[in-house]
Amino acid sequence: MTWNINDAPEQHGRTAIVTGANIGLGYDTALALAGKGCQVVLACRNMDKASAARQQILSRYPKAHVECQALNLSSLKSVRSFATAFAKNHKKLDLLINNAGIMMPPYSLSEDGFESQLAANYLGHFALTGLLLPLLGKTSGSRVISLSSLAHNWGAIRFDDLNFKHGYSKRAGYGQSKLACLMFAYELDRRLRKAGLKTLSVAAHPGVAATNLAHHFPRVLTVLFPLVGQSAANGALPTLYAALGDDINGGDYCGPRSMRQMRGSPVKVNSNRASKDLAAATRLWKLSEELSGVSFPI
Repeated sequence: MTWNINDAPEQHGRTAIVTGANIGLGYDTALALAGKGCQVVLACRNMDKASAARQQILSRYPKAHVECQALNLSSLKSVRSFATAFAKNHKKLDLLINNAGIMMPPYSLSEDGFESQLAANYLGHFALTGLLLPLLGKTSGSRVISLSSLAHNWGAIRFDDLNFKHGYSKRAGYGQSKLACLMFAYELDRRLRKAGLKTLSVAAHPGVAATNLAHHFPRVLTVLFPLVGQSAANGALPTLYAALGDDINGGDYCGPRSMRQMRGSPVKVNSNRASKDLAAATRLWKLSEELSGVSFPI
């Protein structure tokens, strides 16, 4: 049976954070949630772009509850400020959608000294989830959705050189960050269950979707995207299925059905062996707590 957003129940009274919600997959995810009546927080680095996205959503759904809050996932200081402000102004958190990301940029380090893709795609979200977990834990039916990618198949976690200080490959850097996101989703699920918490940790990927992430690609590849990929709106459906599907369990991974998970309706999919390496996941978790300075209460 094919899932679509029309299958999801109304979300009135629920609150969602969507990171990177001003454009691409994040925008379409936020738009769909707002249309279902969810109160949506657009967690974005650029407030002007976030405000513009909010107005676009309100033009479609005038009665929607949408707010903007500054979040730069490449800055652990910004992540802490966001979490503190959100917890001060909200008593519950039903959905944390860790969507924001960058893809294959030139080499740079974040203000905290981490390779930019590792910082923005993974480590910032790891810290954000840990800081918001107490709020998630006391919200009935809450879920954390971590965005991975088909690129999790591109490599491994470079424990000996996470920040590519000894030779940078932007492709390997992106693959590492998305493998880390997937390993985090699985490990978080294991720890939540062990702690007896009802919050679900679920992963999703969009297949090959036409989004702003491809702007660092060679032009020839961006031209080919429409032939094998799908729109950002369709690419957001696995995330929405992970967030709202009534048959979703902790530890599920959602992606497109067709063309080797590149496009199609959202279903539960499988991932590679590296993503399920328990020893590596434990090592990555411990290292992530050390690097981010955020210890999870589980």
